[in-house]
Amino acid sequence: MQVKKKKVALIVAHPDDETLWAGGMLLSNPHWECFIVCLCRKHDPDRAPKFYKALEVLQCTGTMGNLDDGPDQIPRDKSEIAPLVLQLLPEGHYDLILTHNPLGEYTRHLRHEETGRSVISLWDDGKISSGELLVFAYEDHNKQYYPKAIPLADIQLTLRAELWQKKYEIMTRIYGFAPDSWEVQTTPKTEAFWRVSSKKDARNWLKETKL
Repeated sequence: MQVKKKKVALIVAHPDDETLWAGGMLLSNPHWECFIVCLCRKHDPDRAPKFYKALEVLQCTGTMGNLDDGPDQIPRDKSEIAPLVLQLLPEGHYDLILTHNPLGEYTRHLRHEETGRSVISLWDDGKISSGELLVFAYEDHNKQYYPKAIPLADIQLTLRAELWQKKYEIMTRIYGFAPDSWEVQTTPKTEAFWRVSSKKDARNWLKETKL
């Protein structure tokens, strides 16, 4: 009997976020039919091609947008981000959607926070359909250490050595980050996620993050 593939979407701000925060989850579930939306850097001649190479290793499909990602981190309203998510994400129901934490994964990147808030808001409004949302669960205690999995998060996935090595190789060989770079030093061996299982959960997240 053929098992129905789980239909999954991962929505992130930047190329490498898919690997950094959820690469182990994706590599652990090669049977998933996963589509990755990356909101920034579509026209980046360096990072965009690397994103699509990473998708091949992760056995996912995906697409990119060109949301502003300037160093000044000018805040973007959900009225700009949400339509882009809807434009890039194929229509239909998903069994699971994963995205950024509205509180961010480290101190701090506005695009991560804005992406998480926008996705949760779209789900709460019924504009995207999924049985469940998972948001990344990492923190750096105000830059006191590299981002790491929050121990109390709903899901803790400690990666087997061979899976973490594959994730590490995406970060170093495909994206080209040096072993001593912030990105590679951060690359978590344990991935963590909070569940957003109901509209009440969604609204609590939105209320707490003042959307």
